[in-house]
Amino acid sequence: MRWLTTFSAVAALASQALSQDAPTFPFPASCSGVAAARYPYTLDAGWEATKIASGLRQPRTIIFDNLGHMLVLQATSGISVHTFGADGCINSTKTLVQNSGLNHGLSLTPDGKTLYASSQTTVWSWTYDATALTLTGQKTIVASIGQGIHSTRTTVVSPKNPNLILVSVGAAANWDNPTIDPSVGRAIVKVFDASKAPSNGYSFNSQGTVLAYGLRNEVALAFDPNGHVWGAENSGDDFRRTVNGQSTDIHIDNPAEELNYLGDPEKPFTDNWYGYPTCFTVWEPSNFRDNTALKTGSQFVVSPNTTFNDASCDGKSRPPRLSFPAHMAPITNGFDPKGENLYITFHGSWDRQPAQGYFVAEVPFQKGADGNYEPTAAADSKTGYKNIIGSQNPGGCNSPSLTTSSCWRVAGLSWDQAGERLFISSDNSAQGEIFVLRKKA
Repeated sequence: MRWLTTFSAVAALASQALSQDAPTFPFPASCSGVAAARYPYTLDAGWEATKIASGLRQPRTIIFDNLGHMLVLQATSGISVHTFGADGCINSTKTLVQNSGLNHGLSLTPDGKTLYASSQTTVWSWTYDATALTLTGQKTIVASIGQGIHSTRTTVVSPKNPNLILVSVGAAANWDNPTIDPSVGRAIVKVFDASKAPSNGYSFNSQGTVLAYGLRNEVALAFDPNGHVWGAENSGDDFRRTVNGQSTDIHIDNPAEELNYLGDPEKPFTDNWYGYPTCFTVWEPSNFRDNTALKTGSQFVVSPNTTFNDASCDGKSRPPRLSFPAHMAPITNGFDPKGENLYITFHGSWDRQPAQGYFVAEVPFQKGADGNYEPTAAADSKTGYKNIIGSQNPGGCNSPSLTTSSCWRVAGLSWDQAGERLFISSDNSAQGEIFVLRKKA
């Protein structure tokens, strides 16, 4: 009965979000005054795409308010809001807040009245007025977040319980061994009740609830129609496999990027360790000649020994539900309105030649007999997703920094409130762009 009540509540929220309050706009064939795409791309035959914005500063995250306005977090700049005209193109732009520390996290409560955004160290909230396009009453919700090589702090609001916000913090280094203890506050996703936040905000490390840890850098977080959390993980760089003193470079195709089921934020798993910094995921099994039992999706340790080896990960670490090629850098994911597909932006690789990533993936999902959602592909599949739009020549992309590249770097992703148009951004510093996509009828 509890499950039925929960499901009904989430379904009601989804229905409300896609009801009469959700305005619809036509799909534009082109938008006047918008520069052509900065970089060439390929598009799946079942989709159409139009560039609707250019000249933005690192548009990292896209969300929509209940009146259909598009809010964009422009990293190192602030938050802007964009309205649409009758032609489906942007007809006005306004800066809501200027803050050079903002870099990724942006989320609205389902009623559209409270906005959250994050810097590397802090999560703030504001009261948002979608009609006046204003933010007021800034509050600190979470503070004292530690710093490291991963600076983004993904912040998302639970659709099932809008008082709950999830905050993800990555590892402080490629190998961050202290994170085996969740109290260090890194390689972790935590849940906070914003309605009970102290006046100076929660202390990230010592307060809140651990949803999941052992996640090297779980930048992409999304809720399925049940309000359960799915995370996409950036795994490690420059790996060598050492067995009996013999070291082999495996970093080109391993470890895999991961799609992890993190569960219900109101009822975290008791076994919520996902392996880092010990257990990683195989993408290409042929690199592991010492263990022919490994397959795509299996977990492995970099230096197996008599105390802890590949088999030790079984039953201790929660394995990913699906995996992706190494170094593709997933940074945003989101479900379509019916939960039939999960979409993921792959920001692209720097630690691999030839490069890979730089595309938006569509991952088919299905609802099981138990009412839960999961990918249609098996956990050991290499074909559980497809590229719907991506760089024309990803292997030739050169990305010497997080936002500098010879190709676009797909970043933000969001469906509009009507569930009809999919918006994506590229935060390449050479040209910040936003495109709108639609499946062909």
